[in-house]
Amino acid sequence: MAKDLLLEIGMEEVPARFVRAAMEQLQDKTVKWLTDSRLAYSEVKAYATPRRLAVLVTGLADKQEDVTEDVKGPSRKIAYDENGAWSKPALGFARSQGADPDSLFIRDVAGVEYVFATKSSLGVETASLLPEALPSLVTSLTFPKNMRWGDHELRYVRPIRWLVALHGDRVVPFEIAGVASDNVTRGHRFLGKEAVVAEPSSYVEVLRAQHVIVDVEERRKAILTGIESLAEERGWTIGIKDDLLEEVLFLVETPSALAGSFDPSFLDIPQEVLITSMREHQRYFPVFDGEGRLLPHFVTVRNGDRTSIDVVAKGNEKVLRARLSDAKFFYEEDKRLVIADALAKLENIVYHEELGTVADKVRRVRAVADRIAAQLRLEPSAAKDIARTADICKFDLVSQMVYEFPELQGIMGEDYARLAGERETVARAINEHYSPRNAGDKPAASLVGAVVGIADKLDTIAGCFSIGIIPTGSQDPYALRRQAAGIVNTLLAHELEITLDELFRIALSVLAERGLKREASEVAKDMQEFFVLRVKNVLSEQAIRYDVVDAVLGAGAGDVRRTVLRASALQEATTDEAKADFRPAVEAFNRVCNLAAKADSKQVDANLFADEAEGKLYEAWQEAHGQLVKATVEADLAGALSALSALSGPITTFFDAVMVMAEDEALRRNRLAILSLVADDVKQFADFSKLAG
Repeated sequence: MAKDLLLEIGMEEVPARFVRAAMEQLQDKTVKWLTDSRLAYSEVKAYATPRRLAVLVTGLADKQEDVTEDVKGPSRKIAYDENGAWSKPALGFARSQGADPDSLFIRDVAGVEYVFATKSSLGVETASLLPEALPSLVTSLTFPKNMRWGDHELRYVRPIRWLVALHGDRVVPFEIAGVASDNVTRGHRFLGKEAVVAEPSSYVEVLRAQHVIVDVEERRKAILTGIESLAEERGWTIGIKDDLLEEVLFLVETPSALAGSFDPSFLDIPQEVLITSMREHQRYFPVFDGEGRLLPHFVTVRNGDRTSIDVVAKGNEKVLRARLSDAKFFYEEDKRLVIADALAKLENIVYHEELGTVADKVRRVRAVADRIAAQLRLEPSAAKDIARTADICKFDLVSQMVYEFPELQGIMGEDYARLAGERETVARAINEHYSPRNAGDKPAASLVGAVVGIADKLDTIAGCFSIGIIPTGSQDPYALRRQAAGIVNTLLAHELEITLDELFRIALSVLAERGLKREASEVAKDMQEFFVLRVKNVLSEQAIRYDVVDAVLGAGAGDVRRTVLRASALQEATTDEAKADFRPAVEAFNRVCNLAAKADSKQVDANLFADEAEGKLYEAWQEAHGQLVKATVEADLAGALSALSALSGPITTFFDAVMVMAEDEALRRNRLAILSLVADDVKQFADFSKLAG
């Protein structure tokens, strides 16, 4: 008969940013243990609040499934001795499997005969497995940061204060860090009390009675419902960012939304400052009018019921007033900041011990930005704005506001630059050069911001790679992957006519003026491999098929824009509707590339043509090559593919008419040279051998 299983880990409040991952980890580990243990179940559901992680397994079988499996042993040729009896290897195999030698049998596997034994394993009672399995589940959880408490050896995210372990109506006995398992849970820290969980299925309702909504999705809906009710009641638009909602979700056990207000005079401070102060310091949701202007109100979520909610609102208003007063003071002080003085202070801030100060970085960014602008042949006015933006793009790092709120870098720079009388394009670009700031953000809108942003990110990546800081696995402390993705997306957004190789050369040449720790060619190679993966991600996000991605990247990804266009054109040519017409071209291209690998020359002598098909293929290539070059320059990659595809017929006729590997060396070299020219153009578009089907 199936029973339910409940495991709850009660702790001191866990940092909100750790909770969801820990909850999902507990669920995944539970499912894996059940699967590995051959225990059938109906469902595994995880729960979490700031003070607990829990998992409920419904319909858990009373015992493991019995297993009967055939186990492969030695091959037949060594399984018998000279008398036809089982050999020592066969008998040893039987003993290892607990099988009677008389029960061994022979089975063919891929044309080879092996000895097999049938092994049976009877299932063990679930109840006997749990006392060892559950504590292992608890202690196997990993967290970004751990601590020790008392004299216990266990390192855990927070001290464990209670454990609930129920199999049916019985407690599963075990102990961790001096805490014994029981059937008693704890409710809300102030509104609830201890409560007995009589059986696992009652867990959610027992905690609800103790003012704890333990179901994460239910709690999330309750928060949103409360916020939306306030918005509808007062005609507000409430800014709900997913990351803040996620944090609040794991800060409360019983959510109650409430509203408060602040002095309208604070609206003289830039809107971003107020929003950041409310979100980062107080976990408040900002309130806007219908046109997106910030209103002197806020919404927050209380961890409790609505008792004395007006008093709680007043308390929050008092705390926020102090926060906003600090922000106003910082802002007024920063407005007196002279840009030249701020830049001088950057000379004393270390960027990296091997890469100099922030001022050194700014100078490199200026040099890189100037060379990119020259490579792009930009108008003098744009180049001038790029130079000025690059020179002052980091000046706000020494402001009090950015010191208090690092996430406002660039945002405050724009505001302060505008107050200092800088050109509007420069002020906006100071903010934009940080874009995209995250995965959901857009690249810089202006060309000036785009170029300076590329220069800044490129210097960071090249600098880190030059001193051996290269992301491995999940480790990327300098966010180099995000910055490389930002460069790729900015190149695409502005259709900039500059290749990755040119960017690498520019950045490394600027770094080389100070001296490189590694060879520039090695750094460039590492950067190339690193950026190819970012381009691959872009193609995957655009729903380009994996084989098309591999084929296109096989021809290189130096020109990011044209790489994406090549992928789009090839995807279109290999759809189910077009595949039949395009397949002959793919087969022809692959045959050409295979044979062209044997060529040692690209010099074609028309006087050596022994068959009409040779001349026709050469003429067809010359025409296609011209069209290919023109279409590629114009970024018409569908046209480029069409020009290549037109070679399919002449290629097929050529192979039907002539023997490429002729005995006559001159003929052979000439024919291979023709194929080599065709192959060069084909391989510049894609490695067609990587296409599936």
